[in-house]
Amino acid sequence: MSTAHPRASAWHLRGAGGAELWIDADGYLADGPVAGAVAVDCGGATLEPGRVCAHTHLYSGLASFGMPPPVKRPEHFIEILERIWWRLDRVLDAPALVAGARWAVAEALLAGTTTLIDHHESPNLIAGSLDLLAEVFDELGARGALCYGATERNGGLAEGRAGLAECARFVRANRRPRVRGLVGLHAAFTVSDTLIEEAAALASELAVPVHVHVAEGVADVQHARALGYRGPLERLRTLGALPPGSLAIHGVHLTPQQVASAPHIWWVQNPRSNQGNGVGYPHGLVGAEGRVALGTDGYPAQMDAELAELRELDDDPAVGPRRLAAGRALISELFDEDISGLTPGAVADVVARDPDGRARHVWVAGAQVVRDGALLTGDLGALRADAEAQAIRLWDRMAVMEEME
Repeated sequence: MSTAHPRASAWHLRGAGGAELWIDADGYLADGPVAGAVAVDCGGATLEPGRVCAHTHLYSGLASFGMPPPVKRPEHFIEILERIWWRLDRVLDAPALVAGARWAVAEALLAGTTTLIDHHESPNLIAGSLDLLAEVFDELGARGALCYGATERNGGLAEGRAGLAECARFVRANRRPRVRGLVGLHAAFTVSDTLIEEAAALASELAVPVHVHVAEGVADVQHARALGYRGPLERLRTLGALPPGSLAIHGVHLTPQQVASAPHIWWVQNPRSNQGNGVGYPHGLVGAEGRVALGTDGYPAQMDAELAELRELDDDPAVGPRRLAAGRALISELFDEDISGLTPGAVADVVARDPDGRARHVWVAGAQVVRDGALLTGDLGALRADAEAQAIRLWDRMAVMEEME
């Protein structure tokens, strides 16, 4: 695949309403003219910060290429996991993972989503899987944060520890400026107290947050209560696995009081996924405004579609902009840099968006990755062809697995 598009020394962007932005040679927004800047007339496009998808699953990147439904239709949320997504992640190999991730990241950039926070699972491809994903981010020029979602649902504690080991290896070895590593747990109901405690210790040692699903479905709550906890949030907190800055995903089956008990973490709402899986709306997040970001949970990182679903569920017109702003604040915290807006000194993750919502031009850290709606950092036709070919292989493998179960 192609290498990242070379960045000009500096940029001068002119957008709608006379808006102007200057990007210096280091990829930061400047407070005035920069010598030698390349002028880009964005016409009637609005200049806005790059959008953040605060939770996704890149391993599902091939799903839009004709993934067949299971022979036996799922009747509830756990069966959706068991018969679709937990089969998909078990048949992943390196070529399929890379092809799906490339397509998903390319789609994100073309939609003006410059950052993706990924939660990965591939039980038969654990060691080195995060490097495969990180290389895709480098290749296409996106920003991201990665973890392996450690779980015991296939191979017990040994599998869970392998997932944590992958997180540890990646965090320690990663030197990529646009990629960060986190400690991941899948969902609390798929791991033991022992693994949660080990994840907590690892996060403390590495000084990174934990990325974990919390109370997405009622089964997570029931499991925690059977172990003697009030719920999954209390279980994770008691065992030390929600250090400051951690990402708690979904929070559907939590009360506002429970959410308020953890003011130091970030929450991520995923409207399309929650509706598609029939798990409900996270009303308990109402008191955590400012720390509730927006994710897609594996849906394409087209945040306009996520915002549209959110508007169907919440009539507050400010909720969407608040979610987007929280995503930028979250990624600024993870990267320890200002990536929150278009003020001087902020990292230049910038989108020129047309009135119809199309992302005309996109820059990540000052490097242009989309021009006139076309991806500069990869051949979209070749990416699609590879994804289609790998998808055929993947669906065949899933069908064999289904026959064996």
